[in-house]
This record gives sequence, C-alpha cells and structure tokens, in this order.
Amino acid sequence: MVKFDYSNSSIIDRMIYALDDKVKENNKWIEENKDDETQFLGWVDLPEKYDKEEFERIKKAANKIQKDSDFLIVIGIGGSYLGARAVIEALSHSFYNMMPNDRRKTPKIIYAGNNLSPNYLHDLLELIAENDISLNVISKSGTTTEPAIAFRILREAIETKYGVDEAKKRIYVTTDKAKGALKGLADEEKYETFVIPDNVGGRFSVLTAVGLLPIATAGIDIDKLMEGAKEAMDKYKDQEVKFNDCYKYAVIRNLLYNSGKTTEILANYEPSLHYMTEWWKQLYGESEGKDGKGIFPAGVDFTTDLHSMGQYIQDGNRNLMETVICVEEPKSNITLAEDKENIDGLNFLAGKDLDYINKKAMEGTIEAHVSGNVPNMKITIDRLDEENLGHLIYFFEKACAMSGLILEVNPFNQPGVEEYKKNMFRLLEKPGY
Repeated sequence: MVKFDYSNSSIIDRMIYALDDKVKENNKWIEENKDDETQFLGWVDLPEKYDKEEFERIKKAANKIQKDSDFLIVIGIGGSYLGARAVIEALSHSFYNMMPNDRRKTPKIIYAGNNLSPNYLHDLLELIAENDISLNVISKSGTTTEPAIAFRILREAIETKYGVDEAKKRIYVTTDKAKGALKGLADEEKYETFVIPDNVGGRFSVLTAVGLLPIATAGIDIDKLMEGAKEAMDKYKDQEVKFNDCYKYAVIRNLLYNSGKTTEILANYEPSLHYMTEWWKQLYGESEGKDGKGIFPAGVDFTTDLHSMGQYIQDGNRNLMETVICVEEPKSNITLAEDKENIDGLNFLAGKDLDYINKKAMEGTIEAHVSGNVPNMKITIDRLDEENLGHLIYFFEKACAMSGLILEVNPFNQPGVEEYKKNMFRLLEKPGY
C-alpha cells in the first residue's frame, strides 16, 4: 500500500482541482494511445499484459544462473540497469554481495557497462577470474558505447575462460525483438534472448525482461513484484485527480515548479533505497528535462546527508521542494540498551528502538525543512517487499507521464542525450563524425 501526504506542501486542494480538466485531458490521451506502438506507452498495461511465456523463461534462466554461477554481471547503462539495481538493493540484505554463499544462496550481482573507467573493468576482470560467471547484456541496439565496450571485453574473457561453446550457455541477451547489432549477434551465436519491447522506453523498462532477469537471479519473487504493480495499475486508472494520488503528486510538483521550486529532492531514510533514488532521477530527469523546462531531480540519503547537504537544504537557495519516501515497518530492528557510564549522553534513548529514533529524525527534519520554506510531500509504503516496491515503481512511472504532459513536453523521448555522443565520436575519429 502506498500513501501520499501533501499536507506540508503548501498546496491546497482548490489549487490541485483547478488543473482537473488538464489532468483528464492528459489521462484521456494516455488511455487512447497506450496501444499505439509508436507512443512508448507499453508500460501502462504491462503489469497485466506482459509476455507470460517469456516471464516463465526468465524464471528458468534465473534458476540456471543460480545453479552454475557465482556472479551475474549485468551489462547496461541508464534504464538498462538502474531499475534492476534499485529493486535488488532495496529488497536484499544490506551486504548481499559480501554474505557467505551458504547464507546468500544466489549469485552476487555485479554491474558493468555503465561507465568508461579502465580501472573499474580491470578490477572486475580480476574479481571474476577465479569464479564462475554469467553475463546478461542489455541494449536495444547493441552499439551504445559503454555497454558495447564492456560486453566486448567481458565476452572475450568468458570465452577464454570456458571456451566458446560453454560461454554461449552463460551469455543472456536482452535486446530488440527483431533488429540491431546485438540481436544479430545473439541469433548468430544462439544466445538465449529476451525482448526489450518496442513501446517501452529504457527508463520505464524495469518490469520487463530488462529488470526481471537480474531481479529474479537475485532470488526476488518477480510474481509478487508484478502483483504490486498490477494493484497500482488498477488503483491509478481514475481520471479524477481527487481520487488519484499519483496524479496529485504530478500536479503538486508542477504547481510548486511554477512557483519557483525548480529542484525536487527525493529523500529516503533507508540506505537500501539509494538506487531507487538513482532510478527515479533518471526517470524524471530524462522525461522532463526538455525545451528549456523541467524540475531538476536530486536525491539525498538521510540521515547521512543531513551532515553534508543539510545546511544547504535548510538555508540555501529557496528553489527546493522535497519528497520523502517513508517505510512504515522495518525488516529488522534493534533496541538501544542503557549504558552505566553514559559517556555519550544517550541514556535518554535507552529502551527505544532504532526505527523509532530514525522516524523521529525524519519527522524533525521535515518540520525543519518546511519551516525553512522547503515544501514537503511524503510517500509512505507499508514495508520493503516485492508488492510494495512494484506498487511504488508504477506510482512513479504513471505520475512521471502525467507530470511531463502537464509540463507540455514529450516525457517519452530523450533528444538531448545524443549531443554528447556526437562530440565524443568526433573526438574519437569515428567514421562519419
């Protein structure tokens, strides 16, 4: 269950309902175009209309990887890895990759192809040299620079390690269903292949094979993840902004943007949600940052970042709004014991548990920021589990679509990301540039 609280946002219902006609118009456009293959709205009904046959193949492939590999290396950049990493880190042990095999029971998940650092790839090759590995390369085209370079290097390493025939059984390709360099290679080499749907953009793709294969390999129940997303899909169909919390979120952030709050900070109080914030940043930044417009998405991990960014948020440029993700029930808890010496002066907290203390830190921070003219919205989920995370993912996706349409930009393209590539290829003397 996801609950949305905007009582500290400075926005009142009358202001929200003034955009009701705009919301209905945009909702109608989404519903009328969601089956149009050219509109990148395939994620709208995805929790219900996903490919069931492929879904079962994903689970079988994950089971095989779990049995024959110590590591799964996920090769991808942006939406090709952020969603999977967000879910895996949110739902796994905080030190998942450091757990002994008999407690972890599933492969360590490592990420590559999201940077061009020689140090990172060199160290990764050293790390995997003495372990059994599988690769999941994720790319629509197969020619995106960072993952293509990583795949070329890691494919050579795995073929050298196992031989070409055995390596083929350890390489899993998630790519276009019919075209592209990676699809051609996968067909030629007979790698097991999964599909990136034509009508689902990368940043909306976490509930496709793009995210589901790594997530399932980490031992996370993808059936329940999809059930949570399906619940959200049903819940947020209502065109009336009064009854649709994800549309309220979209409207409020736009109202605040128009009042000069041009940066939105997503704050969490659980370290395991760090990559959820990173996924959210891409989702909103790439969807809305166009035509000289857009709310700048930033993220903080509290209470950690209160000791580095707290001063700026409290007293800096007043162009900030804040959205807090609150998890009601912790997966585990610890009670603070009394200390006879009380050297640290914390005996007033004796008998209280850390979740209680963390929640009071959150409440105090919200109060401080609101008093410092940082409007606040709070999104609360019951607990960190598959159903709640699936629900939250869909909440943010649907709200992002509505928010971009209110802003009057196309939330499903990303023309700006091509500019740096042209310059990079020119400087690297790529033919044609």
